[in-house]
Amino acid sequence: MTPDLTYERKEAQPRRLRRIPVGKLTGQKPAFKMKEVWAIRFHLQLARNTRELALFDLAIDSKLRGCDLVRLKVADVAAAGEVKSRAAIIQKKTGRPVQFEITEQTRVAVAALILKHALTGSDFLFQSRLASSPRLSTRQYARLVQGWVRSIDLNPATYGTHSLRRTKAALIYKKTGNLRAVQLLLGHTKLESTVRYLGVEVDDALTIAEQVDL
Repeated sequence: MTPDLTYERKEAQPRRLRRIPVGKLTGQKPAFKMKEVWAIRFHLQLARNTRELALFDLAIDSKLRGCDLVRLKVADVAAAGEVKSRAAIIQKKTGRPVQFEITEQTRVAVAALILKHALTGSDFLFQSRLASSPRLSTRQYARLVQGWVRSIDLNPATYGTHSLRRTKAALIYKKTGNLRAVQLLLGHTKLESTVRYLGVEVDDALTIAEQVDL
């Protein structure tokens, strides 16, 4: 009687490995350091690139995912001819609201963008230069970020759009140790998500604990 070798053949088949594009690094994208933020901002100011400066500044302030950032409309951030100091949107991923601050320098940049292109409340804030699309796509946004990274001589394979989302959140956590506040600002539904997103380690927790005396 011939033994059934079907199981052995299946087990013997090599697993297919997921191919990673050359030059692309996987894993979490690091936040930008403060000096890197200022370097990119200076580069965009020097180039007088109104759209990209507003996009960069608002990405840092809002801490929004790329899919939410590119979907912003003028009415989301401005009212009665003025840019708001605080705004709120419904997140595409979670369907939950999230609020964010808009600092003075970002308000100036956004106001300049609205004025330059005579945008109205129903217009997308970050419009595409392609006739086939009314707004910037997440892919176009990612390419712009890669250009900003290259402009200050950083490795574009290391950074991405989440670097911008993470930058201010990481700084807030570093200064305050307040995970709950960062969770609210990022619009996470679970605190565990914020912990993983920031890469909080046991050493971080112990350092915070050591600063509290009872």
